[in-house]
Amino acid sequence: MKRTIILLFSLFAVVSADAQIRIGGRKIDTKKAVKAAGDMTTAVTLSDADIARLSRESVEWMDAHNPIDTGAYDARLRRLTEGITEADGIPLNFKVYYVVDINAFACGDGSIRVFSSLMDLMTDDELMAIIGHEIGHIVHRDSKDAIKRAYMASAARNAAGSVGGTVGKLSESQLGDLAQAFMGAQFSQKQEYAADDYGFDFCVDHGFSPHGIADGLSKLVELSKGAKASAVQQMFSSHPDSEKRAARMKEKAVAYENAMK
Repeated sequence: MKRTIILLFSLFAVVSADAQIRIGGRKIDTKKAVKAAGDMTTAVTLSDADIARLSRESVEWMDAHNPIDTGAYDARLRRLTEGITEADGIPLNFKVYYVVDINAFACGDGSIRVFSSLMDLMTDDELMAIIGHEIGHIVHRDSKDAIKRAYMASAARNAAGSVGGTVGKLSESQLGDLAQAFMGAQFSQKQEYAADDYGFDFCVDHGFSPHGIADGLSKLVELSKGAKASAVQQMFSSHPDSEKRAARMKEKAVAYENAMK
């Protein structure tokens, strides 16, 4: 049976600051992990090297605490992403988490993680549109900015501090706090629209349907209203822009098809 982890779909991520959740069998107090903004200072300056290491260590921690599929899901993802090895000079790597939650996320080191339950729901075109969207967040540095914000907002910052301007080594517990803060980080509307546009171009360039983004977004919005609402954390009811984004991308797909006639 698939294990459940409560990580929010990065296209529409939301987390309650009062919640206690489990990741990899550990209970994490998000009130501790996501500290109040007023408790933050500019005392710690993160270098590009710090951000790169935090990104790498965070995704390594998540890989170690979640079941990674090596069967049919992995084979499908490998088939779809064959030849897609880098974006804007950033090496990409893909894995499937065999879990019941509907999610996908990207980390600044080029790691993209797709949840098996999301793959169950999406056609190849829709899945690749979501993957393209996530690659857009990497290329635009949104994922690196998110890990930086997560570090500054998480308990990891208070515990690890800075030594000589370099972020200290994080413990297992601090990495868990950082991973949760990262998964709870929200992107701005501008960042989401830019990632949508990147995902659209990605689909067209790789021979997938230009309707992938619109159809995938629409499907997730509908799921949020139905029996699977709990699996998507009922995120979409609090994100009316999701429907606007789907409509925007549908218009873009129709315009593209008309231009190609």
